[in-house]
Amino acid sequence: MSLSIAKDFRFFSLLRFALPTMIMMVFTSLYTIVDGIFISRFVGSNALSSANIVFPVINLIIAVGVMFASGGSALIAKKLGEHKEKEANQDLSLIIAASLFLSVVILAAGTLFLEPVVRLLGSTDILVADCKGYLGVLLFFAPACILQLLFQTFFVTAGRPHLGLILTIMGGIVNMILDYVFMGPLQMGIQGAALATGLGQVIPALAGLIYFFSGKNTLRIVKPRFSLSTLLKSCANGSSEMVTNVSTAVVTFLFNIVMLRLLGEAGVAAITIVLYGQFLFNALYFGFSMGVAPVISYNYGRKNIPLLQRIFKICIGFVSISSLIATAIALVLSPYIVEIFTPVGTPTYELAKTGFFLFSFNFIFAGMNIFASAMFTAFSDGPVSAAISFARTFVFIVASILLLPELLGVTGVWLSVPAAECVTLLLSFFFFYTKRKKYQYIGKKEVPELIKDF
Repeated sequence: MSLSIAKDFRFFSLLRFALPTMIMMVFTSLYTIVDGIFISRFVGSNALSSANIVFPVINLIIAVGVMFASGGSALIAKKLGEHKEKEANQDLSLIIAASLFLSVVILAAGTLFLEPVVRLLGSTDILVADCKGYLGVLLFFAPACILQLLFQTFFVTAGRPHLGLILTIMGGIVNMILDYVFMGPLQMGIQGAALATGLGQVIPALAGLIYFFSGKNTLRIVKPRFSLSTLLKSCANGSSEMVTNVSTAVVTFLFNIVMLRLLGEAGVAAITIVLYGQFLFNALYFGFSMGVAPVISYNYGRKNIPLLQRIFKICIGFVSISSLIATAIALVLSPYIVEIFTPVGTPTYELAKTGFFLFSFNFIFAGMNIFASAMFTAFSDGPVSAAISFARTFVFIVASILLLPELLGVTGVWLSVPAAECVTLLLSFFFFYTKRKKYQYIGKKEVPELIKDF
């Protein structure tokens, strides 16, 4: 068996391997952001607020896909490293089937209780029609959404990250073109945005099924062998990624409620723009972590400790340097990013411009926390990964959202994420240190000198 994850990686070769996944995630975030831009420009700021109101439900769908993708990928890559190809293929097939089943359950339940759900999420009478229209269409495409998320990760595990990138770009281009057509000439409103998103997800979902059904590939769909243990391990191992998305749903809900109370619909539109920006910048680190995770799992399964230690040093160096660069870019470009969504001089623009600048300081810390959680997922250490993720995306940030606005008003809302990421970084370093002997990613006499691994 010849897999590209089995290479003797150095700095540039590891970066080249992870680059397609990084581009894929950034591009995915870009075409999601383009949705927001078209909604804001063609339909209005209330429609943009509506999209953010129902986003927690979309996060729950994403949570299912990401949980099975990341948790299952670690199991599959480890078995490939142990030369257990038959078991790896059976696990792949079972995970895809289970994910599809859950997506259908979500579709049915969400459609049945559509209006109560949007009311529960905080929709006002002004926003309820747009909320129902947007969410109702997106729920129909829940199976395609989950399949796309699975295949984005499984293409990397199969050693074909470039294929995942190409399909994501194709789906994104279709999405952006249809955004314009549906909301522009056809004037379909916010439902057009949802339809464009769903059709863009269908392309990589169908292409992924065709690829993995091919009997020529090392990693392929076969007759699944039901194993409750495999499903539970996948769920437990991917729990941190699931927690991230479920927590994001809760946090988005809290942001919306707080901003509605403080500033009304304009405040929700402003926080929506800021969260779109966070989605874009964090995509770089999610993509990098997704790209290197199968390499970590594979070499851990092979017990290739020297290479594992080298990979860890490379990752720490890359994330540290790029975090500083990303923060500087966000601070400088914050007014221009906001202007893309809403005209200069509007209340939403002024709120979002100030908010984005303060919010941008979180990028100093976020990249390392994202990588830390993903690395322990790659080691199949679900509890540690989940602890970092849960602390980062729920415990610390919820505490910040509830406390800081009471002390600082709207400024406290913008600073809640930077505060949470900063505290989480201490937890990440704690686990890096305490787990170093168990997983041996730091040698006894090793000094992290990144330049030696170029």
